[in-house]
Amino acid sequence: MTNMAENEALVVVLLEDDVSYGGVAKRLLEKRGHEVFWAEDLTGLSHILKQVTDADMVLLDLKLANTTSLDSVATVRRHYPHARIFMVTAYASIATTVEAMKRGADDYLPKPITIDEILQAYYGEKESEPSVNTKPISPKRLEWEHIQRVLQENNGNISRTAEQLNMHRRTLQRKLQKKPVDE
Repeated sequence: MTNMAENEALVVVLLEDDVSYGGVAKRLLEKRGHEVFWAEDLTGLSHILKQVTDADMVLLDLKLANTTSLDSVATVRRHYPHARIFMVTAYASIATTVEAMKRGADDYLPKPITIDEILQAYYGEKESEPSVNTKPISPKRLEWEHIQRVLQENNGNISRTAEQLNMHRRTLQRKLQKKPVDE
């Protein structure tokens, strides 16, 4: 990256429940001169929101141990109206991407992602040649997207979602435990 703004120190709020990934991200960002406030859960994020009055960038891991950070996006946006808010997740789906944007997220970054890629997203730098995926979505991926959308419409209620999808609740739970397919 050659952006002049790269030299400015950012205040970064990081919500990441994976201790190894969170620790590495925090160290790498701090090594570049940024101030990082890291929380491993929503309670920790709540404490940070009370202590840190302004942030430049907020990185929210979507899938936490027992919940998601989706409901926190609007709260974070109210606390930090000028911050760039990124949802970072290995469980990206069109439904959650749209919902995160509606709630105030600026972008959705799929894991695995490097610190350079996160900073490129923050500074708005694009690759010299954009990569266009001309491969159609696989039926398995399409099914995953549909399940995520219906689950979102039912506010995470597994029983209602299974009923609407005309499948057994346990089958739905098994499908939800699998990572989305990128075939």
